[in-house]
Amino acid sequence: MRFVDQVDIYVKGGDGGDGCVSFRREKYVPRGGPNGGDGGDGGSVAIETDRQLLTLFDLVSKSRHIARDGGRGKPKNGHGANGRDITICVPVGTVVIDRDTGIALVDLDEPGRRVTLASGGKGGRGNARFATAIHQTPYEYEEGEPGQERSLHLELKIVADVGIIGLPNAGKSTLLAQISGARPKVASYPFTTLLPVLGIVPTNDYETFAVADLPGLIRGAHEGKGLGDEFLRHVERTRILVHLVEVLPADGGDPAENYRIIREELARHDPRLNERPEIVVASKMDLDGAEEGLRRLQDALGEPVVPISALTGEGLPALVEQITATLAALRAREEAEEPSEPDI
Repeated sequence: MRFVDQVDIYVKGGDGGDGCVSFRREKYVPRGGPNGGDGGDGGSVAIETDRQLLTLFDLVSKSRHIARDGGRGKPKNGHGANGRDITICVPVGTVVIDRDTGIALVDLDEPGRRVTLASGGKGGRGNARFATAIHQTPYEYEEGEPGQERSLHLELKIVADVGIIGLPNAGKSTLLAQISGARPKVASYPFTTLLPVLGIVPTNDYETFAVADLPGLIRGAHEGKGLGDEFLRHVERTRILVHLVEVLPADGGDPAENYRIIREELARHDPRLNERPEIVVASKMDLDGAEEGLRRLQDALGEPVVPISALTGEGLPALVEQITATLAALRAREEAEEPSEPDI
């Protein structure tokens, strides 16, 4: 299945059914009263998150979602049938944007969340509703209301506890494969990862956290260069960032400068990402001369760096432990900042 994280759709609620004009026709009842029933309500179009879905691929071939109209009212005060509702299932992390205004309508960031996108029209009243003591033979009725219609843009932003970022070939895919059950494509050429890959990492406390391997970024990613403009949005959903930096880049570049390139791209995409907790990781420590490269990187950044070799497994337990501790501290801080329930 192809990974699709953006799609345009059209949704329309069903029109309400018209009310009915009818009068009693019974033997020996010369002046039968009105008995036209109301029209049925049109069906609605709703969207709901499904934790089993990972992509918007299913919506590529079906972009129009139109609910059924309500049925017309019937004689003998018969109510028209209500139109059947439609439910669009999407992955957790889908953002619904109005294409006409560009305004984000809803952020579906929780499993099982359901929101109505286009309400069905209300059915019209039949002539029985218009009868009064003075006006006993009404021919009036109401037409059903039209259903809502919208042109929408759906945008998926992967939800993960940890986002692995770094330049191409920094070792992100190898790291994800080592610490989780995910099997991303691993090779020695740029942009091996062409789509985000999720993995689940177990901890010593019998808990887990989700990690996303995000495609390699390059300078100018926020302007559309490389793959970054397509996948920078997924970084927004991660709670913490694991920033992989090659201590001995194959192209002879400066590790510290490579680190700053990624940080600059994140800030230009969304300045709030500068406030995201980050763990800097020195990768490929199995190479000759890596210790000296690690020392220069730490001196240049002025902060601790976690050394690892995803190939040999060196430093991975310590990295998982630090990620676990960082997530626990973040959750504790968030719980402390939550407003308390007001006294009744």
